Amino acid sequence: MEEESAYQIYEVRCNDVLEQEGVRFAAIINSEGKLTAGGFKKGITPLEGDEEKLHEFMKYAAKISLQEEYDNSLGALNYIAARRDKIILISFPFPVSRHILLVSAEPGLDIEKLAQTVVRIFGDSPHSIERGLSESFPGV
Repeated sequence: MEEESAYQIYEVRCNDVLEQEGVRFAAIINSEGKLTAGGFKKGITPLEGDEEKLHEFMKYAAKISLQEEYDNSLGALNYIAARRDKIILISFPFPVSRHILLVSAEPGLDIEKLAQTVVRIFGDSPHSIERGLSESFPGV
């Protein structure tokens, strides 16, 4: 029941992220790349039309975002951001539950500002990133 409550909160938080200007996609994805909450903004067509390729990408994003091999020497991973010609991708790890928040947005957005907005949205949730998402951006 607690897991179901977390997913309901995640759904609400993903919708809050989707309301931000330029955001195309916001979803919680498990370690196998399965979408568990959120999705595309209404009216948005995925740039990657192949469903299988999209799933493989989400699986890859979860794998690299949940790696902890450098945590002792470099510190915990706060987020991974990629700027491509057509899109911005940001993933935030939820290490204890082995999920990530994956966000895609229009390429002209400020990645750091978008990341801080996401932290503000998810940081006040009792089911937010267990390691402390809001600790990634003190003062947010």
